[in-house]
Amino acid sequence: MAEVFKLENVSKKYINDGNEITALKDINLSVKEGEIFGIIGMSGAGKSTLVRTLNRLEDISEGKVSFYGQDISKIKVGEMRKVRRQIAMIFQNFNLLQQRNVLSNVMQPLRIARVPKHERKEKALEMLRIVGLEEKQNEYPSRLSGGQRQRVAIARALAANPKVLLCDEATSALDPKTTGEVLELLKEINRTQKLTIVIITHEMSVVERICDRVAIIDEGNLAEIGEVDEIFRNPKSEAARKLVFPSNPFDPSSKKSKLIRVAFDGLAASRPFIAELAKETGKVVNILSANTKSVGGIGYGQMVLELPDDTDDQQTIVKFFKDNGLSVQEVHGYE
Repeated sequence: MAEVFKLENVSKKYINDGNEITALKDINLSVKEGEIFGIIGMSGAGKSTLVRTLNRLEDISEGKVSFYGQDISKIKVGEMRKVRRQIAMIFQNFNLLQQRNVLSNVMQPLRIARVPKHERKEKALEMLRIVGLEEKQNEYPSRLSGGQRQRVAIARALAANPKVLLCDEATSALDPKTTGEVLELLKEINRTQKLTIVIITHEMSVVERICDRVAIIDEGNLAEIGEVDEIFRNPKSEAARKLVFPSNPFDPSSKKSKLIRVAFDGLAASRPFIAELAKETGKVVNILSANTKSVGGIGYGQMVLELPDDTDDQQTIVKFFKDNGLSVQEVHGYE
């Protein structure tokens, strides 16, 4: 599978009021052709700066950014314009032209590319059909819902036949139902148009719903990268654990007790593990938190359990879950 983007030892530094600020520190990652790749982090982590290095809206301070093997950090402005035509982008605030109707908005990149008028209209209508808004072609953005405006933005981005679609917090301004509809649309476009998609978000639920792989950015560093389901089952970095672990309002009942997170996929969800634990080992646990979710279309579950004070009992319980193929991590930092 071809590499669309490859970042090698990428750093980005700013000078602000005479002070040097490092937004990205020695980032190494690649995005593969045809995948949906997530970049997630808290506000200020550096994820938006990172995505803007992919189309050189941000010049890097150190390292190398390649697009299909071409080092875009060294090419001339005119050549970069050609590259950017292959890399479309959508944003949280849609960035539609309010004085133009839907059809005209979708035709805008084709105007810039000097595509003949009759071809522009035909292509724009095709894109509106793909996003399910052909009947809204004569409406203006102010008369559309947030979800409809984002669909128009997606249609506009697709009009110039890009190889990649960058989505910078594209669902952050939408309600949960509309977010789900837009994510399903992106997933369908990825499947039918063979479009590589890079999604920037601060919401793990977005990554779990749509992405194949994810990079977790924490204070400008690449904290972790991998398959989404693997990171859900077994997050290794503290930044990943904060994103993946369920929020837990409970404290352990004593200083000697221990909290663990047990994760399992849909195939194991029907097994009564807690009852089996008590039956086979005689040990009992306190369930502090439990939920299930869809990760890449597969059901996964997780529980936060409080174990007894005795260390031998704790080891017996952890061994039981691991022997049954479940992922187990100790939970720290609950307040």
